[in-house]
Amino acid sequence: MTESNTIHFPRVIGHRGAAGHAPENTLAGFRTAAALGATWVEFDVALTRDNIPVLLHDETLERTTDGTGKLAEKTYQELSGLDAGAWFGQAFAGEPIPRLDTAVALLDTLGLCANVEIKPTKGRARKTGEIVGRTIADKWPKSMRAPVFSSFTSEALTAARESAPTIPRGFLMHRMRRDWREQAEALDCLSIHCNHRILNADRARQIRDAGYRLLAYTVNDAKRALQLTDWGVESVFSDFPDRILAI
Repeated sequence: MTESNTIHFPRVIGHRGAAGHAPENTLAGFRTAAALGATWVEFDVALTRDNIPVLLHDETLERTTDGTGKLAEKTYQELSGLDAGAWFGQAFAGEPIPRLDTAVALLDTLGLCANVEIKPTKGRARKTGEIVGRTIADKWPKSMRAPVFSSFTSEALTAARESAPTIPRGFLMHRMRRDWREQAEALDCLSIHCNHRILNADRARQIRDAGYRLLAYTVNDAKRALQLTDWGVESVFSDFPDRILAI
């Protein structure tokens, strides 16, 4: 496994920036997370038709932008004029869909580390992992703490490992998989990132006893965060990082 001492996870990581306070996966979300006291953020990265890595969660544009259609069918030029903030509130009108390299530059300015979730569209897992890995390897400042890659898609994490072998990896699970241990071992993962709803004390202990760091998403209730911490969860992802920081 990747050496566990290469990463120091905080108690809370801002989910998609600070998605409860600002539009997800935007530069405004990163600024908001930093202002709330977060030291890490999580965000999603996918590819445009012309293979530019950008921050977007969905395969389609409608939910979080004023655009329509599939991300994988749009060039970056076609996306560059879209509004990714007004849907959340007029105070954020005009927020762009960020390129990954632009996001990294802002993280450097803000002093934020990151969990970079590789979110490939259908049929593009290897290409997405390869390009995201290479971009982070090339653009992540040497003076910053190392980020972490995560993905639900083993093929994407494999490609990221090949293009950025020194960046640690986390295996994402929405449901408890029978083969989670085999998958994490094959990918040489540092950590397991679980939907907090599938965790209980026994499962948390199994993951930790197997030698993996344990993180949980998306936790917006402070009492639940405390319970997860008691079970050995090292860090929670939250839309409201300020709620967790308050305790």
